[in-house]
Amino acid sequence: MAEFPSKVSTRTSSPAQGAEASVSALRPDLGFVRSRLGALMLLQLVLGLLVWALIADTPYHLYPAYGWVMFVAVFLWLVTIVLFNLYLFQLHMKLYMVPWPLVLMIFNISATVLYITAFIACSAAVDLTSLRGTRPYNQRAAASFFACLVMIAYGVSAFFSYQAWRGVGSNAATSQMAGGYA
Repeated sequence: MAEFPSKVSTRTSSPAQGAEASVSALRPDLGFVRSRLGALMLLQLVLGLLVWALIADTPYHLYPAYGWVMFVAVFLWLVTIVLFNLYLFQLHMKLYMVPWPLVLMIFNISATVLYITAFIACSAAVDLTSLRGTRPYNQRAAASFFACLVMIAYGVSAFFSYQAWRGVGSNAATSQMAGGYA
């Protein structure tokens, strides 16, 4: 029969030390910001902000078309912020059960389609809702231009998301090392 040891080494920790370790794990991954996905998300955030800021500075509530543009721009801007932070702080790796390439592909395709409708609604309503040369006309025309640019940015993201989902141009080793984004 084995004897019970007379000395046992133990290590104790306080709850504060454990909480400190989880906070330090939330460091931003600057490699993500330099990746195609990160750069496109930043571009979408800037252009989307311009779209809804330009429309919000006009009396958009009088025209249903601009209500739709505001909904699309603000909603997609907020969702893009959430996704950007998920990837920036690598929280998508902690939620490994979610198929992130598929989620990003569906989101980017949906965002592209929604921005196509918002761009058409915004640009079609510019002449109908304001006089040429006035400040609201110029703001709405600029919002149409930026809506077109952000639509293209989401379209490019949809293309790259589709490639990432299909695994085009990468193998398992490089995609794991790159953190899931190129």
